[in-house]
Amino acid sequence: MEQAQHARETSGRKSRRKGARKREQLHHMISLRINDPQKASLERLSLATSRSISDIMREAVTLWSKKHRRLCLE
Repeated sequence: MEQAQHARETSGRKSRRKGARKREQLHHMISLRINDPQKASLERLSLATSRSISDIMREAVTLWSKKHRRLCLE
């Protein structure tokens, strides 16, 4: 009986690991075509850094945008 009550009370909550940061909710998705060596490189980076390929690509877009800021402002 207590388990059912606990389940009802917590059903609307999302659980987070202890110490986990709250992440920004992302709503937009972009599809990208890459070749086999690029895919393999991303997979190696993902394993080596324990980051998702999406996180790596978001960082790549940010770095590229900063490097080419002048073009982005026009």
